[in-house]
Amino acid sequence: MKIGFVGAGKAGFSLGRFFAEGGVPVTGYYSRHPGSAKEAAQFTHSRFYDALDELARDSDALLLTVPDGAITPVYQELARYEISGKQICHCSGAMTAGEAFPEIDQTGAHGYSIHPLFPFSDKLECYRELPGAFFCIEGGGPHLADWQTMLQALGTEVRILPPGTKARYHAACAIASNLVCALVQESLDLLETCGFSTDAALRALTPLIRSNTAHILEQGPAQALTGPAERGDAVTIAKHLASLPSGEERTMYRAVSRKLAGMAARKHPDRDCAALDTLLKEGKEA
Repeated sequence: MKIGFVGAGKAGFSLGRFFAEGGVPVTGYYSRHPGSAKEAAQFTHSRFYDALDELARDSDALLLTVPDGAITPVYQELARYEISGKQICHCSGAMTAGEAFPEIDQTGAHGYSIHPLFPFSDKLECYRELPGAFFCIEGGGPHLADWQTMLQALGTEVRILPPGTKARYHAACAIASNLVCALVQESLDLLETCGFSTDAALRALTPLIRSNTAHILEQGPAQALTGPAERGDAVTIAKHLASLPSGEERTMYRAVSRKLAGMAARKHPDRDCAALDTLLKEGKEA
């Protein structure tokens, strides 16, 4: 399978070099920014294309490594050419293949979503870290198993997503990655009201975050859980809620703590959690 890339950003660079290093033929790159496409082609020892239809003609599969908002417009441009039998793929975590490629069946092509659970931070180095990464794929065509086999041969773990689960899948990824940033920022903001500078607050939290993250990844979140929710300590949590400066922050704390309290209840089924449940449900701060 010869793979062509439309778009030459961090994901395009990284995936192209990853495929090429693994022996998967990379046809080349097309981009609205020719300089980037030329650089990516050189980086992957492939060809620079200045015409999208030529890249489509020479490739069995086209990977659209462009921003989410550009995926469908690029596909619609591709659909003006002869793409019957081609595989049209995107890397969005949020969009399904059906959403990205409307009426693709009418073109004779097949659409797939191929999403690496991986942060592409450096276009020249990230390909080295992709072996061992987790890929989730979905689509309605006959080649899903082929993509799974190819990606697994390159050293990745692959999961084919069931139909109708893409939004929940992406929400899970966002919670584990993006929403954690908001919780850490809330911690920093609170420490600053206690006299910490931003730098000092981050230094103070670093060992706590690193240790807890390591335990979560090694043992799972339930076993790593510590603190007042794990102990069923309603008095301390009430003090926390009362100390927060806004209703929005109390709502966030309460919502997350309800999840923690449920985890703790399953971990300690004989514990009386009525006081904590009432506090978190009704919001009766001390």
